[in-house]
Amino acid sequence: MKRNILVIGIVVGLLGWSCSKVDNQTQTQLGLKQSIEQNTAAINTAIGKISETKGYQILSLSADPAAKVLATGTSYKDSITLGLIAGIYDYQPDTIMFHHNIAFPYRLFKKTGTSGLMIVNLPQKLIFHPRYLHNFIKSDSVLKNDFTISASNYHLYYNSWNNIDYKLTAGLTLSSADLGSFDISSVSTSFNDQVNSSKYTFTGGYSISTSWQTGDTSKLSFALLKDNNPLLLESTLFVGTGFHRREKQYDLTIGNVEIKRGFGIDSIQVFQNGVLQKTAGVKITDSPDSTGTICNKRDILLTFDDGTTTKLSTLIGSPLTQLKALVTSLHDMYFAENIIDYIAINIYFNSR
Repeated sequence: MKRNILVIGIVVGLLGWSCSKVDNQTQTQLGLKQSIEQNTAAINTAIGKISETKGYQILSLSADPAAKVLATGTSYKDSITLGLIAGIYDYQPDTIMFHHNIAFPYRLFKKTGTSGLMIVNLPQKLIFHPRYLHNFIKSDSVLKNDFTISASNYHLYYNSWNNIDYKLTAGLTLSSADLGSFDISSVSTSFNDQVNSSKYTFTGGYSISTSWQTGDTSKLSFALLKDNNPLLLESTLFVGTGFHRREKQYDLTIGNVEIKRGFGIDSIQVFQNGVLQKTAGVKITDSPDSTGTICNKRDILLTFDDGTTTKLSTLIGSPLTQLKALVTSLHDMYFAENIIDYIAINIYFNSR
């Protein structure tokens, strides 16, 4: 009996390996045109699934025009670390106004437990409509605290000389259902010396991230991943500053296809599965109305072996607009600044 089970296990294993091998061979044997079409279809599928999540709604919050900007008219010359605000907090606003604290006249959160994290429970209304968080309404105090922010890493330092040291790692849940997580880092000593990264991990294995740095060498990049495998990557490297700034290298990855342009290269290079495609043609067009990429105002015209051409903006279509909006929200750190920072500073100032 044991021998039969062993034989069956080996056969099943060989069949699985065979199927995986066939899939890999199929991917390798696809022509450039087929690969591009398959890869852009995967991007469309990813954005379709992402847009159905609550995480997508959270990243789209920058569209709420009624929400205040946290630091308007206020400079926080202080450092707030996770250790200063760690604990479990519930939204239980104190209706007594603190006239000595103009920025935060109401204590919104009551500490209800101890924790090494900052865990905040509040009504989802205050998350999806941030104006209610920033403008206290007494009736909101009876709403159910069904949304939870769990920050495992937090540090905020900011002053009027543009010195910033910021870190946030936080998970989000709604009625105990996982909504995904933020991972944000920002370090700045001046306007021309900044290193920033911002990432949101959705449920279902998808993640989207952007990073940017300034200085004598500056870089802007974007990534859309599925289970840590690239669906769409874009990065641009610049050298120099001001009028002397010029693009040194540009990379665009669409699944297993990579497009490169840089100094010292006679033409734009196209790679499929790491192999240089000598007959493929690529033309990069930069113009204010171009919408074919995420980080730049440019489009890419691809010429395939059969002589046909297509633009990247046409292949990907409307998901590009959605991706751009998500990247803008990540870049502006809207949710971090206007939700989590607002909560953290309210807790910090009203506990002193």
